[in-house]
Amino acid sequence: MGIVMIEFHLDDRSGLSPYLQLVRQVRQAMRLGLLGEGDQLPTVKEVVTQLAINPNTVLKAYRELEHEGLVAARPGVGTFVTTTLTDASLAAHGPLRLELRRWLAKARRAGMDDESIEALFTATFRTAAQEEIA
Repeated sequence: MGIVMIEFHLDDRSGLSPYLQLVRQVRQAMRLGLLGEGDQLPTVKEVVTQLAINPNTVLKAYRELEHEGLVAARPGVGTFVTTTLTDASLAAHGPLRLELRRWLAKARRAGMDDESIEALFTATFRTAAQEEIA
């Protein structure tokens, strides 16, 4: 427990507003076990310096996470993770990550760039999710 430095990044092509990208990245880090209960998020000032964005964007993201019950702000101290989003599937992440890395290497050898890989993955993910529902 303590200070864990999540490194935020923004993608102008994502179609998501910057504050939602920050929220999503915190949730993903929590799901992957990279952030756990008691861990501190970077300060607003640190995120603003790192990403060169408006402080209100970071504040909005942190407020959203607080509203969802995922973090709590401690005035003068920082913002801390209050729960976990990991589950029993965390143990499967290692082998799946290795398999995904192999797939990514194969896609690159086939000549695909990052945008093409992302498009293929997203389309396949959505199709598979729709088939599971049907």
